Amino acid sequence: MKPTLTIAGVTAAMFAVIGPSIAQQVDKPVTHRVLAQDRGHVVILDANGKVEWETPCGFTCHDLHMLPNGNVLFHTDNRTIIEMNSAKQIVWKHTSVPKDGYSGDVQIHAFQRLPNGDTMVSESGNQRIIEVDKDDKIVFSMPLTVDHPNPHRDTRLVRELRNGHILACHEGDGVVREYDRTGKVVWSYTLDLDDHPATDGHDGHGINVFDAVRLPSGNTLMACGNGNRVIEVTPKGEVVWKLGYKDLPGIQFFWVTTLEVLPNGHIVIGNTHAGETNPQLIEVTRDKQVVWSLKNWEALGNDTAAAQILDVKGKVIR
Repeated sequence: MKPTLTIAGVTAAMFAVIGPSIAQQVDKPVTHRVLAQDRGHVVILDANGKVEWETPCGFTCHDLHMLPNGNVLFHTDNRTIIEMNSAKQIVWKHTSVPKDGYSGDVQIHAFQRLPNGDTMVSESGNQRIIEVDKDDKIVFSMPLTVDHPNPHRDTRLVRELRNGHILACHEGDGVVREYDRTGKVVWSYTLDLDDHPATDGHDGHGINVFDAVRLPSGNTLMACGNGNRVIEVTPKGEVVWKLGYKDLPGIQFFWVTTLEVLPNGHIVIGNTHAGETNPQLIEVTRDKQVVWSLKNWEALGNDTAAAQILDVKGKVIR
């Protein structure tokens, strides 16, 4: 099967030029280079969906990043993060271990390279956030609030905010919590079932939140995981925007994973465990128009839980 890129919502524009001739301008369709992990590799796809770089990775990544230096930060197993350059050399590595007084499993589901060069790591099982420096020394540690401890479900994606606080998605609790640097919860939002019955499985429905980003307005945009939707909530917890599981014609949301807010306001959404009839990534406008989607069942599969758009100029929130 050949990889395909699905383009929607883009029209050709014609305009008349005053003068002796008439020119025709055709708007370019929206395309993107993409970094993602699935089907046993971390891969960069060009704007036509062709593989331009790849490296083996048998682990299902829940997070990954293209760094400003062009290196890729991703995890290779439950406990290990590596930084790899374009020549596929590992230039940095971190492995999490059980903290003092804890002998259970530890899993990493989120990490972030910080502006000062340190790396933030969310450790499920250890129920904490740590920051490690370039020498892999822990320079900061903060406890997490977890109501239903589980080394696989304590957190999904976690991000440090501009104010230094940490925004954490607690999959097992169905809660997004904002922490200050002492570990105090200063804001939280609890997901509900959105008037649908809970069902089991990757294609089911629940409150297992996956991703959340803080918008410049102060609102929080959430990928609700198996909540099958994206919502925007105010600091008071009011839902002011929602993209439901069947709001997009011909597309159904299943496990909604990564979020990226582009400089033009468009939102790129990861749609995992959705099957071959659905795209793995979708770019939508605020009025719920699809302008780009990626459906590539040769390079990627049904577990594309981590992805990043690479070719957008300007600040991307992710």
